[in-house]
Amino acid sequence: MEVKTRAFKGKANETLADPVLQKSLENVYSGFHLRRIQAGGATPGWDEQRDRARAIKAHTIANLDYYLDMLVRNVEAKGGKVHFADDGKEAARFVVDLARSRGVKTVIKSKSMVSEEIGLNDLLEAESIEPVETDLGEYIIQLARETPYHIIAPAIHKTPEQVAELLAAKSGGPKKTTAKEMTAVARTLLRDAFQRADMGVTGVNFAVAETGSITLVTNEGNGRMCTSAPRIHVALMGMEKVVPSMADLSAFLRILIRSATGQRISAYVSVVNGPRAAGDEDGPEEFHLVIVDNNRSRLLKDAALRESLYCIRCGACMNACPVYRKVGGHSYGWVYPGPIGAVVSPVMSGLKEGKALPFASSLCGACREVCPVRIDIPSMLLHLRSELAEGADRSQRSAGVVDRASFRLWRFGMSGRGRFDLGARLVRFVLWPLSRRGWTGWLPFPLGGWTSTRRFKVPAGRSFVARWRNRQGGA
Repeated sequence: MEVKTRAFKGKANETLADPVLQKSLENVYSGFHLRRIQAGGATPGWDEQRDRARAIKAHTIANLDYYLDMLVRNVEAKGGKVHFADDGKEAARFVVDLARSRGVKTVIKSKSMVSEEIGLNDLLEAESIEPVETDLGEYIIQLARETPYHIIAPAIHKTPEQVAELLAAKSGGPKKTTAKEMTAVARTLLRDAFQRADMGVTGVNFAVAETGSITLVTNEGNGRMCTSAPRIHVALMGMEKVVPSMADLSAFLRILIRSATGQRISAYVSVVNGPRAAGDEDGPEEFHLVIVDNNRSRLLKDAALRESLYCIRCGACMNACPVYRKVGGHSYGWVYPGPIGAVVSPVMSGLKEGKALPFASSLCGACREVCPVRIDIPSMLLHLRSELAEGADRSQRSAGVVDRASFRLWRFGMSGRGRFDLGARLVRFVLWPLSRRGWTGWLPFPLGGWTSTRRFKVPAGRSFVARWRNRQGGA
């Protein structure tokens, strides 16, 4: 997938100025976020369950090699094949080569963020292989030739009118007006794809090491069609998606579904155990599990960022984030938006490219509060800001000469009471005449960014300490 993280500020400004998108983004809070609060409050021992899930994740990531090895052995024992991919190109090339070698013409896909991450659809199309997204939201954005806007509701930014136009153009029929009618059109189109597909590609919500099983969580049933109807099933997973046992899987399903959609349980939870065995009524002839690194090992090696691998992709952090709810998913420029995306995207796609993302946060802590595994996202954002400003790798520093000199001067002035008072008097001496003419509302660079949305306040003539001493009679 093309990385556009460098364009964050420009895209964010476009979204802020778009009233249709702003209205669509209101649903993130009033829908997902409020339902998540209600679901958590109605679940006995909710905080204890979150603590348990965090402990399981911490243990698993600390022993990731052990559990990945166990997963591989158990998948292969059931007749499946496992492939490790160092990066997205290697993962995508494996799927494309497999499809070509098996004469596949149509690939049906259940929602997979890793598939988006590696740009699989474009590579399949380049080889004249038709990829068809079967999740309704993903299907809509595929028709629009766009990328997901939200990891749970990828087409949340589309209006009913826009969806109706996309489906009408694809079907060649009249434009429908109700959700029920539009869903019926999509079902008819997708049913044809299900019947002719030779390969199904899915994501992996969780992979269970002790059984070699993969788990899919959906609300539409398309995941089961993708894993049972075609003769080949390929599952794509980030290497952090493994959990030790079925008991652990139960714990994660409980918090994932409540945190993502506010449901007690999704309509479909599918546990897949390799290719079709003797006596099975359906299932694929071949099962391939592709475990993708794609710079996740960078996060694993960094003690300050390793916690980001605890993420279970529920989307709760972006639903709670005041920044995401205004700038939307496409502003982040890569697969993973929102607070967790502001951490993982710069590392996985290049810190220099994504240098704006760690600053796309007010550090209010709402993301940490709602995270089902209590990931401390604000601390990781601060760490990345520090790396960008003063990190050991000079090639990734985003702070220019003016910025660095300005903050050194600020640090010098703030390090002593006398210097602070002198600086305040000097700033007032310079700005006071300008404020009389109203010019402090339009200061030049580097203060122009501040005054484009607010006035630059002139320091008071007397400091708080001086006023307090006067009030206390000089004491």
